[in-house]
Amino acid sequence: MTHSSAEALPPPRQLPGFSWPGLLLLLVVAAMLLALAYGRYPLAPSEVVHYFLAAAGLATMEPERQALLHNLIVDIRVPRVLAAVLVGAGLAVSGAAFQSVFRNPLVSPGLLGVLAGAAAGAALGMLLSGNWWVMQLAAFAMGVAAVGVGVGIAALFGHSLVMLVLGGIISGSLFTAILSLIKYLADPYNQLPAIVYWLMGSLAMAELGDIGRLAVPMLVGIVFLASLGRALDALAMGDDEARALGVPVTAVRYGVIAAATLVSALTVSLSGIIGWVGLLVPHVARLLTGPGNARLLPASACLGAIFLLLADGIARNLSETEIPIGIVTELLGIPAFLLVLHRARRSWVT
Repeated sequence: MTHSSAEALPPPRQLPGFSWPGLLLLLVVAAMLLALAYGRYPLAPSEVVHYFLAAAGLATMEPERQALLHNLIVDIRVPRVLAAVLVGAGLAVSGAAFQSVFRNPLVSPGLLGVLAGAAAGAALGMLLSGNWWVMQLAAFAMGVAAVGVGVGIAALFGHSLVMLVLGGIISGSLFTAILSLIKYLADPYNQLPAIVYWLMGSLAMAELGDIGRLAVPMLVGIVFLASLGRALDALAMGDDEARALGVPVTAVRYGVIAAATLVSALTVSLSGIIGWVGLLVPHVARLLTGPGNARLLPASACLGAIFLLLADGIARNLSETEIPIGIVTELLGIPAFLLVLHRARRSWVT
């Protein structure tokens, strides 16, 4: 039987004078500043700060230079940076919550089929319409539907964790087959390349309007998951122990599933499939902050944002043409996860 990785991890190191949440928030802000500064047309971070001060009326700048920086920073880079922060934080906190509620360190946000469903929905939107808004709606709707199928299958055989996992596997396989059918039916010269490229993950199509529509439900889901830290700590001890402590086990479990499904489906509708964030980042956060979910979930959100900002910077700048960010997270995630396993192998008790 696989136990929660929270049971055997050593306590986190304490740095005098530092608070992990405060330090991680500062690192997120620093990573955002660097992401705004560096690209095909590099800027000094100080100039980015100067631009924002000038835009707020707190400093002066030549009008021509300010117009150029507005186009470069606000129109081009700010949407990507905000999308990377939202998607990275959402996937990481969803992964950490799933790992806790299922008491398994190998769990990721795609466990119940939400990523496969959202991918199939987005591909269907491209096939039928090609409109970006239709694609986003279809991705969200089918992501939720995929989790509904998985939970419904589990309900037929009892609401145990094992049946939820099996239901998720069946649902994921079903929607992966649907995705394959959609790709088979797509125009091989126009629609299919667009579907394949988008499924590899990209922040290139992120716009401020899309982010404005999706940011509120995503942030609500992230904050809701982070607020359940103490309840998830009780669940880690087992259902009976959690009930003895007054935790509504079923409500918490399905509340986590609902919120993580919402956040994960919205990340796919915004950026496509981006792997490893929800699996890798919670393990890194656990090494830094310890197993307590009250600290782990906010730390995972911050580290997920930083990780995806780093991956997006590499995707934009590594070659002449932009690399899909999903490929970058795969290449970064595999060696990083091996390092994490080396550090945390004592917690993997079977």
